[in-house]
Amino acid sequence: MAQTEFKSDVEAVDALSHSYTILKNEIGKAIVGQDEVVKSVIISLFSNGHSLLVGVPGLAKTLLVSTIAEVMDLDFKRIQFTPDLMPSDIMGSEILGEDRQFKFNPGPLFSNIVLADEINRTPPKTQAALLEAMQEKSVTVAGTRHMLPKPFFVLATQNPIEQEGTYPLPEAQLDRFMFNIQLDYPSYQEEIDIVKGTTSIQNYNLKHVVTGEEILAFQQLIRKIPIADNVLEYAVSLATKTRPNTEKATEQVNEYISWGAGPRASQYLVLGAKCHAAIQGKYSPDIEDVQAIASYVLRHRIVRNYKAEAEGITEEDVIKGLF
Repeated sequence: MAQTEFKSDVEAVDALSHSYTILKNEIGKAIVGQDEVVKSVIISLFSNGHSLLVGVPGLAKTLLVSTIAEVMDLDFKRIQFTPDLMPSDIMGSEILGEDRQFKFNPGPLFSNIVLADEINRTPPKTQAALLEAMQEKSVTVAGTRHMLPKPFFVLATQNPIEQEGTYPLPEAQLDRFMFNIQLDYPSYQEEIDIVKGTTSIQNYNLKHVVTGEEILAFQQLIRKIPIADNVLEYAVSLATKTRPNTEKATEQVNEYISWGAGPRASQYLVLGAKCHAAIQGKYSPDIEDVQAIASYVLRHRIVRNYKAEAEGITEEDVIKGLF
């Protein structure tokens, strides 16, 4: 189903929308609930962006990522981030072969989907190595550049409750992630379904829905989707409103925010809106599509001040005030 096989971009968008529906249904066999989380992860993957999953332990973050990798027929690796993890542990290293020649032994980063589990538990040196790979889609070892496989997608997880012995990601590094996705507890009925499924013998026969080549084609397609000037201006306006003491800043932003979102937020708002429209079968995004993904793009790019923390004003409160 390569993009070149479609007669037009309209047909390609229809195929993307159809693929999304099948993907969602297949993932639903293994993951109960979490519909918005699944949708957001797929949008970021089709938009060629990385995601940060924030949630307490036991909310099936690892299962979600491995399930997505399986139904997309992609190579998947999980890296458990710990305080003693070194950059070479994730990137790979040069080893001396039997022929007395050094050869590169690739690390777990050389995969299509990488789950960086508890990214805030590892020191900045290793975090930086991962984030460089995310940005450049390559790693440099012993002066030689090695390209990562395509598509390359990082899903990092963070536990919001245990902060002792952690190395929180600086804002500049958080900016590398397209989406910040918050996972919440399942509803009572969803938890009953989860416990029923996980405490009995149950085999999920997951089908491969899309291939890596199709994902790369969809990533190109998303960029080709047209966007009206007023929608693009709305997306850029949302990002600029988060910057305190600037022309477009709202009263709430000036009062409660120290730093706002940078230009990368505007880019991801547009790409995310295009993909959000496409998976619903629309051929161009509207303002509602921008609003639907705005929280995921902006929540980790704005920094609250002490007053906001003292008064219990959250990032979500500020983002809602921008619409």
